[in-house]
Amino acid sequence: MSSSIRLISSGFNFLDKKWGGIYRGGSYLLVGPRKSGRTLLGLQFALEAAKSQEVCLFFTTMRPKDLMIQAASLNFDIQSYMNQNLIIVVRVAPPNDIYEMPNKDEYLLEYMNDIITVVNQYNPQRIIFDELTPFIGFNNLEILKDGFLRTLEHIEERDVSSLFIIGEPATEKAEEIVDSVAQYVTGLIYFRKVIKKFEDRFQGGEVIISPNVGHTEGQFSSEYKIEPYKGVTTDFVKKEKTEVIYDKTKEIHTPSIPHVSKQNGNGYRNKEISSYSNVYNYNDFQLIVNNQIALYKSTGQTFNLVSFKLDPIADVKGLLTLNQLQNAIRLASDKKDKICVIDGKVLVLLVKSSSKNVISYIQNVQSNLPSTDMDYIHAIQEFISIYSIEIEENIDNADTLIKYALEADRTSGNMYTPLTKYNE
Repeated sequence: MSSSIRLISSGFNFLDKKWGGIYRGGSYLLVGPRKSGRTLLGLQFALEAAKSQEVCLFFTTMRPKDLMIQAASLNFDIQSYMNQNLIIVVRVAPPNDIYEMPNKDEYLLEYMNDIITVVNQYNPQRIIFDELTPFIGFNNLEILKDGFLRTLEHIEERDVSSLFIIGEPATEKAEEIVDSVAQYVTGLIYFRKVIKKFEDRFQGGEVIISPNVGHTEGQFSSEYKIEPYKGVTTDFVKKEKTEVIYDKTKEIHTPSIPHVSKQNGNGYRNKEISSYSNVYNYNDFQLIVNNQIALYKSTGQTFNLVSFKLDPIADVKGLLTLNQLQNAIRLASDKKDKICVIDGKVLVLLVKSSSKNVISYIQNVQSNLPSTDMDYIHAIQEFISIYSIEIEENIDNADTLIKYALEADRTSGNMYTPLTKYNE
């Protein structure tokens, strides 16, 4: 991101109170069933942007007149902000003829590219896409992941805050698609609909907010209502006789949320894999490193390649396997960091480059090892060693950089450092 990371108001009181707002340049996913208030929340995000004199792109499949009617229920004169070019409504036609296409995924990928094109054209501070569901029905989920991640990274690098709205998945395939998209965003918002209305006849349900990255305050849930001129709100007085019955015929599908379980009596922990996958095969990793080198050559943005080596004796002794080390590395990584296992070593491309960040990252890896028991930490430290190299002008391609990391200890001056050195 081009500027310092900070929180800004989202326009949704519950999220602003619990998380302090949304991150400038952060990306958020809203999942919920029809008529649950999804579009209204998107309009609240847009209104908050317009009130702050920020340019907001609002992608929609709705007719402009219908969108204006929805906005009017919030006492939101969207037309006046459109006239000031603060809100730019971009109507997108659903891909209804998609099944006639010889390659559906390539066709859908063009929609992702179009988002980037429009963002480049208008240079907004926020975008809302209501709704993304028809445009992510990929057959190949890897193509979807790559396309969506590329789109997000382009948007985030321009410090654009984004909200993508998706319908509640109704099939197993749809759940896989939602999970594929959800793993890359900063935070997730879920709406659970109510069968019976509140006693005062305002519709509502339950809202759940869950962080993927940042928002250390954590996950929260609350009842919400849709009220005239307020939209989606959690600020209301609950009446004792109000009966709230949730639709349990089909529980809302919520994508996986990373967490660490409590320690057992031996100090060992079962840890879920981080909710996004940033482990790549050698060819993909090589391409990513080459792109990062090209970025360094053109902008001066430095980065580090950090290599972790595990002595096989650690596995023989039953202390740590390479897979366990890789899992600890993945849990410690940011979603922009890239990981690859080559020749028994785990290589990590750290895009946030500084000696302090590298040390902090290595210490974070240690904290994610299978046990936090100090006897275990002391026992395992001598079997883990690290080599870190920062990009330099004389390095022209990924082959050279990766070779430096893999062949350290074989060349003079390049040595792996035991993990114990990072704890002194």
